[in-house]
Amino acid sequence: MSFLNYAPAMESTDSLTLAERYGQFLDGDFVAGTGRPTPTISPATEEPITTVVAGTPADVDTAVSAARAAFDATWSTTPGEVRASYLFRIAGLVQERGRELAVAESLNSGRPIRASRADDIPLAAASFFYHAGWADKLEYAGLGEQPRPLGVVGHVLPWTSPLLALAMRLAPALAAGNTVVVNPAETTPLTALLFAEILQQAELPPGVVNIVTGGQDVRESLAAHPGLDMVSFTGPSSEGRTVARAAAGTHKRLALELGGTTATIVFDDAPLDEAIEGIVAGAFATPGHVASGGARLLVQENVHDDVIERLRHRMTTLRLGDPLDHNTDIGPVHSAAQLAHLTQLCRSGEAQGATRWSPPGELPQRGFWFPPTLLTGATPSHGIARAEACVPVLGALTFRTPAEAIALANNSRHGAAAAVWTSKGSRAAAVARQLRAGVVWINTVDKVDPAAPFGGYKESGYGRQGGRHGLLTYLQSATAGSPR
Repeated sequence: MSFLNYAPAMESTDSLTLAERYGQFLDGDFVAGTGRPTPTISPATEEPITTVVAGTPADVDTAVSAARAAFDATWSTTPGEVRASYLFRIAGLVQERGRELAVAESLNSGRPIRASRADDIPLAAASFFYHAGWADKLEYAGLGEQPRPLGVVGHVLPWTSPLLALAMRLAPALAAGNTVVVNPAETTPLTALLFAEILQQAELPPGVVNIVTGGQDVRESLAAHPGLDMVSFTGPSSEGRTVARAAAGTHKRLALELGGTTATIVFDDAPLDEAIEGIVAGAFATPGHVASGGARLLVQENVHDDVIERLRHRMTTLRLGDPLDHNTDIGPVHSAAQLAHLTQLCRSGEAQGATRWSPPGELPQRGFWFPPTLLTGATPSHGIARAEACVPVLGALTFRTPAEAIALANNSRHGAAAAVWTSKGSRAAAVARQLRAGVVWINTVDKVDPAAPFGGYKESGYGRQGGRHGLLTYLQSATAGSPR
């Protein structure tokens, strides 16, 4: 692990123009907001990027009122082909401003620029393109003729790939005819605020999308707000339970995409070179748009030593560094709290008997840096085998038979995603059918398409994003009655 393998290949920040201070985006305009000014910092350097005025419950009230007015007066009666034209326009602007958005994403979240530029931003645009195609075809979604939108939807977003997370939730909601209030993660609000400028460029009617920044008080206020018809939450399971309790007993529809422990299963007949690359991409790269970074690597016993040796060698070649450097494989974690969580998790693993290993190399003195870490000798009872996705830490366990691998993979309160590595198609299909995971990748990892639904099992949430199934989350049948 080295900063000196290659000369720097830095992405230019010339394309990125930020205001010195951001407020909330309410009813089509940026407003000062009523909360406290909070510096938004770079996790790589801890240097301030800009200042964002945190929202308050009063801002949530304003946003919900604006969304309700826009729904009643404009958006719910806008023809599907017109909604589609707005979504196409937004998709084109995301592409046009792709470099700017990617730089902001990496600067704010620590995700390496290669991933932001090549994966996240194109997928965000693709989500709007895909759902634009649905906007005038909702009668084919499966709810009969003339399905209705729900009304006003609240989206609470995660810090992982924040713009992509916004696009994958906002696009189907708008295509279905809903208006929206968005709460981006407190630590990564920048691309949501830049996206608000895109909404203005696209001339989206005021109030259709409102963005309220802020932390726990804003999240709780939004989840409990009586003016919402649906709450969509993405984040840790503990916070998801709080949101579910706030919505319980109300008329609100609820969609939860929560954390998980991705199980990567490597059989003895797997193409090991490809499997190692998949393990590295899923476990050590800065977290991606699905819970691909997991805590558990399950390796068939007779190839365990070979896999671990290959994996350690590959880890020594990873480049940890500035997220704006195109040579960087691993950026910083997004916050001091996440850094503390990873530190405690590894200490706990060692105390429970696991052996910790990281490639040699010095970490920067400033910023939230954690080396790629492998814990071997883990057991199903260890914390590393049960923790929610915790990139860049990986715990390795062994199994002897496919049945044991399936039992180990399913031995979790979560079920976000899994990956199976084997050269036998019949084995891959048989194992995949028995895994309690919302997404199962076979001989690949972290592949997402807006047309393909995904979502978790058990404490990894419920509801689906993507495809027709995800679109149905934001619709109700014509016989369900009018939204409030």
